[in-house]
Amino acid sequence: MDDFYVSQSRFSDPGPHADWLDAAPRSVAALREAASELVFHYWAHGGITEHGFPAARHAEITLRYATDMWARLRELDPAAPPGRPRPPLNRIVGCCRDFTLLFVSMARHHGIPARARVGFASYLMPGWYLDHVVAEVRADDGWHLVEPQLSTGFRDPVDDVAFDLLDVPRDRFVTAPDAWTAARAGDLDPARLVVSPDLDVPFLRGIPYAWHNLVLDLAALNKHEMLQWDTWGALDASVSLPPATLARADELAALAATADVEQLRAAFDADDVRVPPVIRTVTPPEQHLAEVVLR
Repeated sequence: MDDFYVSQSRFSDPGPHADWLDAAPRSVAALREAASELVFHYWAHGGITEHGFPAARHAEITLRYATDMWARLRELDPAAPPGRPRPPLNRIVGCCRDFTLLFVSMARHHGIPARARVGFASYLMPGWYLDHVVAEVRADDGWHLVEPQLSTGFRDPVDDVAFDLLDVPRDRFVTAPDAWTAARAGDLDPARLVVSPDLDVPFLRGIPYAWHNLVLDLAALNKHEMLQWDTWGALDASVSLPPATLARADELAALAATADVEQLRAAFDADDVRVPPVIRTVTPPEQHLAEVVLR
C-alpha cells in the first residue's frame, strides 16, 4: 500500500519541476503550510478581480496536472519554491482539489505515502457539508486526514473549535463513501450535501452529488486525482438515480471504506467508474460541457 501511494500519478507528477520540490520542506506539517500558500481559491474570498487578479486568470482553475501547476507557479514567482512566502497574486487560481494535489505531489516527492480524498466538510459554512477535497497521509498508526487549504489557527465557525489540520476529525470532513452510507442510512440529511447552498442546480446537491463524489473518491484512491467538475462513465447530470445505481453506490461505498489497494484497483476497473481516455468536464461558473482528452 505504501509503495502505491508514494509513487506519483500522472496527475501529481511534478515532471521537470521535481528539482524545485527538492527545496520544499520535508515534514507533513511544513508541507501542509507550504501548500496553503500556493493557491488562491477562485470563489471563497469573493470574485478574484476584487483581489487584483485579471479576469483571464480564472482559466487557471482548469489546470489539471501538477507539472503544469508547478510551471505556472514558477513563472509567477521563480524565486519562491514551495515553503517560501508567496503573495496572493503569485499563487495560482484554483480550488480545494488544487491545494490537495500540490500537497500530495510534494509529499510523494519526499517519500511520504499520500492520496487525495473527496468528500464533504462541515467546517466551511455552518449548517452545510460543502463539497471538498483534502489529503490523507499514511503514518504508523494509520491514515490521517490533512487539510492543505486552510491557514494555521483556523477555527471551525460551527463551534469555534481549532481542530488539528494534520488530523482532521472524520465527523468534520466526511469522505464520500462515509457520506453516502450515512445519507442512505438516514444518519445524515442528504439535503445538507452541496457544492454551495447558493447554487440552485439540483445535480449539485443531495444524493446525486453524493454519488458524483463517491466515484471521484474511488478515482482518487486509485491515483486519478480528477477535477471536481469532471464526469465520465456512470456520471451524468441525473437528479434521480435509478435503483440499480443506488445499489451500485452502496456496494462501492462499502468497498471504499474497508478494502485494500488491490480490491480498490479491481473495483476501479469496471466500465462504469474507470476513468477513460476522453472525459467530459463542466467548468464553472458557465457550466459549459466540453470533452477533454487526458494525457
